[in-house]
Amino acid sequence: MNAINPDKLHHSKWTAARPRHKEKHFLVTALERDEEENVVAVTLEAVYTNRETTLPWQVLKDDNTWLMGWR
Repeated sequence: MNAINPDKLHHSKWTAARPRHKEKHFLVTALERDEEENVVAVTLEAVYTNRETTLPWQVLKDDNTWLMGWR
């Protein structure tokens, strides 16, 4: 399991463990915060296709799905 500080996720790089549609490398382009300024979700942009996906930041902890950095 990846140890993550949610406040430092902006502009971080991620690799999909199981790429789909040639989308392997991703960049965190935005953080969604709640009214208490806690990070609740991230927006990932695929480098190859520029498609954006928003998901809860805790999903990035699963190293069977996401790997830190570009590999």
